[in-house]
Amino acid sequence: MSRSLRRGALAASAIAFSLASLSACAAGNGAQTLGVKADNAYVAVGDIKVQNATVVTQPKVDAEGPAVVAATLFNNGTDPQTLDSIQVGSAAVKLSPAKGTGAITVPAHGSVVLGGKGNASAVVANGREAAKNGDAQKVTFQFSKTGAVSLDAFVVPATSYFQGVGPSELPKPKETPSGEPSAPVSGAPSGSATPNTPGGSGKPAGSGSPSHTAAGH
Repeated sequence: MSRSLRRGALAASAIAFSLASLSACAAGNGAQTLGVKADNAYVAVGDIKVQNATVVTQPKVDAEGPAVVAATLFNNGTDPQTLDSIQVGSAAVKLSPAKGTGAITVPAHGSVVLGGKGNASAVVANGREAAKNGDAQKVTFQFSKTGAVSLDAFVVPATSYFQGVGPSELPKPKETPSGEPSAPVSGAPSGSATPNTPGGSGKPAGSGSPSHTAAGH
């Protein structure tokens, strides 16, 4: 399969994700059903078709965090099939259904959307190691009946059309706020020696003048 992917297909892919509700109805499983061209990482093996497959990374290039696999899975067969695993390069992917727990099932003559709010998810724990923006990364989908289905998916950041599909940047711990308050708070009260002066004024207790006058008698 050619690793070159047309730039115009990126916009078409975004349209496919926004029409997730239509694909779930599975009135038809051809590209015309979604109103997009099947030229952005598309492959068909047996009863299974994978369309608009994309690896979506963090919105910032230097950000640490997960990546996700976005795609639409079609099942032309008379029996449902489960998506058992996805592999992005050599990296394993964590799969979660849209609702509840268990396997992601592609119904007979139906479809499943991966990626986006309310859809099933496929998350790569370390996105930066798994894929690089601008590359065409090999992605392998393993189905219960059809078996392995592989294709080259375009790698894009979660910006513009893919902002609602990709992962959000993970928050990083901030060390500066935790270190700065401790010094002034603990130091200011302990270093204020002025209030202790009245209690430690030795003049009244140590006034020796009266005692010397008594000794004179």
